[in-house]
Amino acid sequence: METITRLGIIAGGGQFPKLIAEEAKKQGIFVAGCGFHNNTDESLSQIFDTFQMLALGQLTKLIDFFKKNNVSHICFAGTINKPKALDIRPDLRAAKLIFSLKTKGDDALLRAILGEFEKEGFQCVSASRFLPSLKSPQGILTNRTIPQEILEDMRYGFPIAKSMGSYDIGQCIVVKNGMVIAVECLEGTDATLKRASELAGKGCIAVKVVKPIQDERIDLPSIGLKTIENLIQYNYAGLAIEANKTLFFDREEALALANKHGLHIIAL
Repeated sequence: METITRLGIIAGGGQFPKLIAEEAKKQGIFVAGCGFHNNTDESLSQIFDTFQMLALGQLTKLIDFFKKNNVSHICFAGTINKPKALDIRPDLRAAKLIFSLKTKGDDALLRAILGEFEKEGFQCVSASRFLPSLKSPQGILTNRTIPQEILEDMRYGFPIAKSMGSYDIGQCIVVKNGMVIAVECLEGTDATLKRASELAGKGCIAVKVVKPIQDERIDLPSIGLKTIENLIQYNYAGLAIEANKTLFFDREEALALANKHGLHIIAL
């Protein structure tokens, strides 16, 4: 594994940027972070060696910030609020990039942004390199045997979710009784879970996977305590995720809550 001495983190929302910065600093790495207004927690500035907040779309300033701090490697960590991303006001470089894309799904845009960094000599590393234990192992993660009808829905939904992901639409679908209830689009996973429960009531199954076309250095599916709380609130029966590729935050607490409420979780 190559040595990293100066790391730049492109920080979205959630706890992931903080966890990566803390782990990198434990390894003696200088860490520069750049976050985005209305997405990133500004208190992250206390953790990074240097930190800057920008508006979404300021690609030139983002690259210049990391150059100024002599960063050699970059990683992407955290979430971007997709509806708010529609309000992006791109600078000239970002506008040219967006205009050049045939499709403008998450993965296509992230790969294009990564390409701009690579043109400038930066190397991209997966954020999971610093916390590999966050990746969920394969198997049943909760403490009950999964009923056959629930397991069948999980297995039914998994290849469909992979297929939808190949179109760069979303990472999550919801199924019930051998039918697709909802597909994640612009609204994100949490809103998709809510929408599906309103359509089909209790007993739905959520399935979340890596898109087949996805560059896993820059984006991996993730779940956490909030995901489990939402599934319980909306009376879901189960959740299937992709093993060894899904980041599972607050795993111990989340699984304890799932077990308490009889929610079945499996990593396929």
